[in-house]
Formats: sequence, structure tokens, C-alpha cells
Amino acid sequence: MASKTWSSAAEAVADVARDGMTVAVGGFGLCGIPHNLIVALRDTGVKDLTVVSNNMGVDGQGLGLLLENRQVSRVLGSYVGENKLFAEQYLSGELEVEFVPQGTLAERLRAGGAGIPAFYTPTGVGTPIAEGKPEAEFDGKRAILERGIVADLALVRAHTADPEGNLRYRLTAQNFNPLVAMSGRVTLAEVEHLQAEYIDPELVNTPGVFVQRIVAVEDPLKVIEQRTVRTREAV
Repeated sequence: MASKTWSSAAEAVADVARDGMTVAVGGFGLCGIPHNLIVALRDTGVKDLTVVSNNMGVDGQGLGLLLENRQVSRVLGSYVGENKLFAEQYLSGELEVEFVPQGTLAERLRAGGAGIPAFYTPTGVGTPIAEGKPEAEFDGKRAILERGIVADLALVRAHTADPEGNLRYRLTAQNFNPLVAMSGRVTLAEVEHLQAEYIDPELVNTPGVFVQRIVAVEDPLKVIEQRTVRTREAV
């Protein structure tokens, strides 16, 4: 069996990145983002990307790096309020945006990974979210049809991985990562601890069947969006 471990993020991304592809990316804000893989994707120079992510990072960090490099043409996300460049590109018409309710986005990613082409949800009924979408009624309650998301490439970050690509996340860094990992035709994971022994099956968050390539984190820096501290009181 071919090894799933690659020597670097750049090497893992190089032959799977292409113009016009759909890329799903894990993380919430800057928590749990696959920073090294995002940088590697940026450095390939591929263009016209559709990015599926809860948010687009911040200016100069996370997926904001792809926006700065003018590599993104369309975004599916649920929150984008921390990125001024995103707003500029959207308002200028340079960037197409599909806003998706957060729970719906999570379920669309999960559905795509589970092989479910579409599902009905009451979320968004009677709002602009529902425009152009089929509607049905279940037990007297209106619902709209949402499509599952299958990405050409999924990028995630995990705390621990084993040789088979089984992943385990730490605390809130789990966020969207397991759902994104499921959704990718090809899933790449950067991991903080790549161990030789297999993870206890009861502790696995993402089974290795969903993961094609793993790389050890090269740059361990974890950026904090908004650092808030209080003044130390005098002793």
C-alpha cells in the first residue's frame, strides 16, 4: 500500500491543484485552519477557485492569503465579517458569494461526504437563501432543497494522525475539519503529531478512508484573531 505521508505541504498540493477547482477548507476564524496547506496552495498560483469554508480568514492570514493573490472567484461561506479585502472584492463584483446558514453549510459538507446528493431543510425558507430552490412541505412545515457539497480538494488540520490517515482533533480546532475532510474527492491533512502507531479506533474523529495525503506541520505558528488581555493588577 502506498504511503499517505508526504514530505511537505508544497509537494502534497503540487499535482492536485488546478485552475477552476472547488476547494473546501477546515477551520473557524483562524482556529484549526490548515495554514501550511493554504500557503502551499497559494504558492501554486492556481486561479479561479471556488472556496467552501465557514469564513475567509482575515486580512493577511488564513484564506485571506488567497484573496490577496486574486486566486478566488467564488466563495460559499457563512461568516465573512473579519476580512476587509473580502468586502472590497465582493462589492466591486470581483468575487461571487453564496451565503449559507452555518448549520446548512455543515450539513451540505456532511451530505456530500456521505454520498447524499441533496436534502430538505426549513432553514432559510422565506428568505433570499431560498430563492430559486425547490420547496416542499413536510408535516405542515415548509422546507427548501439544499445540495450536498463535494469538493475537488479538501484541506484540513488535525492534532494527531497515524500512517493510515486516521485523524484526531484537539478541542475547538475540530470545528468544520471533520465535515470538510469527508467532502473532498482528495483530502489533504496537515498534522501536529504524526505518530507511528495506530490511533485507538474509539478515539478517531476522521477515519483514514476519507484522507489521501498527510503532512507534518512545518510552520507551527497559530495566529489569534483578536487577542484580549486585562491589565495585571498591582500586588
